[in-house]
Amino acid sequence: QVQLQESGPGLVKPSQTLSLTCTVSGGSITTDTYLWSWIRQPPGKGLEWIGYISYIGITYYSPSLKSRTSISRDTSKNQFTLQLSSVTPEDTAVYYCGRVLRTVAAYDYWGQGTQVTVSS
Repeated sequence: QVQLQESGPGLVKPSQTLSLTCTVSGGSITTDTYLWSWIRQPPGKGLEWIGYISYIGITYYSPSLKSRTSISRDTSKNQFTLQLSSVTPEDTAVYYCGRVLRTVAAYDYWGQGTQVTVSS
Protein backbone atom coordinates (compact mmCIF):
# COMPACT_ATOMS: atom_id res chain seq x y z
CA GLN A 1 0.00 0.00 0.00
CA VAL A 2 1.46 3.34 -1.07
CA GLN A 3 1.30 6.13 1.46
CA LEU A 4 2.34 9.77 1.19
CA GLN A 5 2.75 12.01 4.21
CA GLU A 6 3.35 15.75 4.17
CA SER A 7 5.36 17.38 6.94
CA GLY A 8 6.57 20.87 7.72
CA PRO A 9 5.75 24.00 9.69
CA GLY A 10 2.15 25.08 9.84
CA LEU A 11 2.97 28.76 10.20
CA VAL A 12 5.34 30.78 8.03
CA LYS A 13 6.01 34.50 8.20
CA PRO A 14 5.58 36.71 5.13
CA SER A 15 8.68 36.97 2.91
CA GLN A 16 10.09 33.72 4.30
CA THR A 17 10.43 30.40 2.51
CA LEU A 18 7.84 27.68 2.95
CA SER A 19 9.39 24.22 3.05
CA LEU A 20 7.39 20.98 3.04
CA THR A 21 8.52 17.37 2.73
CA CYS A 22 6.54 14.44 1.37
CA THR A 23 7.64 11.06 2.67
CA VAL A 24 6.64 8.14 0.48
CA SER A 25 6.25 4.57 1.70
CA GLY A 26 5.21 1.44 -0.15
CA GLY A 27 6.79 2.55 -3.42
CA SER A 28 9.98 4.14 -4.73
CA ILE A 29 10.14 7.70 -6.07
CA THR A 30 12.64 6.42 -8.66
CA THR A 31 10.13 4.10 -10.33
CA ASP A 32 9.76 5.29 -13.92
CA THR A 33 5.98 4.91 -13.99
CA TYR A 34 5.29 7.94 -11.81
CA LEU A 35 5.68 11.65 -11.26
CA TRP A 36 5.61 13.20 -7.80
CA SER A 37 3.59 16.34 -7.43
CA TRP A 38 2.60 19.20 -5.13
CA ILE A 39 -0.84 20.81 -5.21
CA ARG A 40 -2.50 23.29 -2.90
CA GLN A 41 -5.97 24.51 -2.07
CA PRO A 42 -6.38 28.04 -0.69
CA PRO A 43 -9.37 28.63 1.58
CA GLY A 44 -12.58 28.89 -0.41
CA LYS A 45 -10.82 28.17 -3.71
CA GLY A 46 -10.12 25.23 -5.97
CA LEU A 47 -7.06 23.07 -6.30
CA GLU A 48 -3.94 24.69 -7.74
CA TRP A 49 -1.15 22.61 -9.25
CA ILE A 50 2.32 23.71 -8.10
CA GLY A 51 4.69 21.36 -9.87
CA TYR A 52 6.22 17.92 -10.06
CA ILE A 53 9.49 16.04 -10.03
CA SER A 54 10.05 13.00 -12.19
CA TYR A 55 11.63 9.67 -11.35
CA ILE A 56 14.96 10.97 -12.71
CA GLY A 57 14.71 14.35 -10.99
CA ILE A 58 13.39 16.51 -13.81
CA THR A 59 11.13 19.26 -12.52
CA TYR A 60 8.29 21.25 -14.03
CA TYR A 61 6.48 24.11 -12.34
CA SER A 62 3.30 26.09 -12.72
CA PRO A 63 4.16 29.21 -14.75
CA SER A 64 2.45 31.40 -12.17
CA LEU A 65 4.63 30.05 -9.34
CA LYS A 66 7.78 29.09 -11.22
CA SER A 67 9.89 32.03 -10.09
CA ARG A 68 9.35 31.14 -6.42
CA THR A 69 9.19 27.33 -6.53
CA SER A 70 11.75 24.59 -6.16
CA ILE A 71 11.03 20.87 -5.89
CA SER A 72 13.84 18.51 -4.98
CA ARG A 73 14.20 14.95 -3.78
CA ASP A 74 16.21 12.71 -1.49
CA THR A 75 16.16 9.24 -2.97
CA SER A 76 17.95 7.74 0.06
CA LYS A 77 14.99 8.77 2.22
CA ASN A 78 12.34 8.33 -0.49
CA GLN A 79 11.22 11.92 0.02
CA PHE A 80 10.57 14.94 -2.15
CA THR A 81 10.47 18.52 -0.95
CA LEU A 82 8.71 21.73 -1.89
CA GLN A 83 10.22 25.12 -1.29
CA LEU A 84 8.19 28.25 -2.01
CA SER A 85 10.04 31.50 -1.44
CA SER A 86 8.88 35.02 -0.63
CA VAL A 87 5.53 33.86 0.66
CA THR A 88 2.58 36.16 1.24
CA PRO A 89 -0.78 35.56 2.95
CA GLU A 90 -2.09 34.52 -0.49
CA ASP A 91 0.05 31.38 -0.17
CA THR A 92 -2.02 30.25 2.79
CA ALA A 93 -3.51 26.90 1.80
CA VAL A 94 -3.74 23.20 2.45
CA TYR A 95 -0.77 21.65 0.66
CA TYR A 96 -0.94 18.14 -0.74
CA CYS A 97 1.61 15.82 -2.26
CA GLY A 98 0.51 13.23 -4.74
CA ARG A 99 1.64 10.52 -7.10
CA VAL A 100 0.83 10.79 -10.78
CA LEU A 101 0.65 7.85 -13.15
CA ARG A 102 2.61 9.14 -16.14
CA THR A 103 0.83 7.18 -18.85
CA VAL A 104 -2.57 8.68 -18.09
CA ALA A 105 -1.53 11.85 -16.22
CA ALA A 106 -3.81 10.97 -13.33
CA TYR A 107 -3.28 11.03 -9.59
CA ASP A 108 -3.61 7.66 -7.89
CA TYR A 109 -2.39 8.45 -4.37
CA TRP A 110 -2.49 11.58 -2.21
CA GLY A 111 -1.23 12.64 1.13
CA GLN A 112 -3.74 13.80 3.71
CA GLY A 113 -2.69 17.42 3.26
CA THR A 114 -1.13 19.90 5.63
CA GLN A 115 -2.36 23.39 6.49
CA VAL A 116 0.15 26.17 5.99
CA THR A 117 -0.72 29.66 7.15
CA VAL A 118 1.33 32.69 6.16
CA SER A 119 1.02 35.32 8.83
CA SER A 120 3.19 37.58 10.92
